[in-house]
Amino acid sequence: MIFKSVGDGRPYPDHGRESTNDWSDVPPRQVRLDELVTTKRTLDLDALLADDSTFFGDLFAHVVEYRGTLYLEDGLHRAVRAALQQRPILHARVLVVG
Repeated sequence: MIFKSVGDGRPYPDHGRESTNDWSDVPPRQVRLDELVTTKRTLDLDALLADDSTFFGDLFAHVVEYRGTLYLEDGLHRAVRAALQQRPILHARVLVVG
């Protein structure tokens, strides 16, 4: 299994960070794919296959740590790409909530 679990929605409280700029003060770190719970059940293939998928957004995935669990909020296409390339880790900005 690639991820710890596949979720549907955000089980954590709203953290108020909506734009890429809102996340810019959260330093990136390495996260293991098998420790992540996704917040989306579906993946947009256009985002996965696009050469410029990170051109307009953050270079790092966005992860929320809530009650000891890491939730992949944004960057599912990056995580799947890493898995397809047999890389067990992802560089992500991890925001600790609660």
